Amino acid sequence: MNTPQNIPLNDIDTTTLPRDRTLICADAQAELQSSIAQNGLRLPIELYKTETGYALISGYRRLMAFETLHTATDDERYKTIPALIRTPVNKQAALAAMVEENEIRQNLSPWERARITVTTQGAGLFETLDAALATLYPQISRQKRAKLRAITEVVDILDGHLIDPELLTENQLMRLAQCLRLGWTDIIITALSEQNDPSGTTQWQRLLPVMGESETLITQNRSTNPKCPRRLSRPLKGICIRREKTQDGYVLHISGRRATGALMTDVLDEIERWLGPA
Repeated sequence: MNTPQNIPLNDIDTTTLPRDRTLICADAQAELQSSIAQNGLRLPIELYKTETGYALISGYRRLMAFETLHTATDDERYKTIPALIRTPVNKQAALAAMVEENEIRQNLSPWERARITVTTQGAGLFETLDAALATLYPQISRQKRAKLRAITEVVDILDGHLIDPELLTENQLMRLAQCLRLGWTDIIITALSEQNDPSGTTQWQRLLPVMGESETLITQNRSTNPKCPRRLSRPLKGICIRREKTQDGYVLHISGRRATGALMTDVLDEIERWLGPA
């Protein structure tokens, strides 16, 4: 039987394996720290031996709690942490163990599931995304795997553009995936870049008209070609014009570093001359 060992925190590397958990709730982390301080660590973390020390498989939040407690209290009890030493066949097996442990303790969000798939495949640990999915999530159904495969495309394209994507539901991510597959990537990224949104909620509201238009075209069995009719124009460097369908007509979003107030005045003057009475 594998008996827990007390391993110094300084000997543990949390970066050897890509982490699947990307969003940590501050309140939940504070509760975990309080529980450890009062009752001790109930479940050891899992590590595997490396040439320079140990690499973390599972227990990232527990390890973080120990590090915070040690820093805050300088208590020798938190200088080491109980750990089970595993012997995975390779990194792929270690990753699968990490994902399995998180799935059991607290389900990963659809974004986190897809992101660890993209990250590990990009790091060369798997030849293809499908191979990564098969290894990391062997128990999920074919339908769920197909959805997760679609969400990996959203991660690959929009990682870094979205605010708190871990909070998006599977349905929201699938809507984005469909829009991207239609070739509306440039339109989506342009919409995201037009304003410095304060939250993921307001950012999602910005995307709804774009996705809604593409979905309506599908429902009406009409062409979804993003360039027909034109929805984006870049007449000169530093200016982008995006056309957006609304219930009552259209909105033109003019953005870029050269989209000044003076320019907007000139644009309005030109529109009035063009559309005004002859």
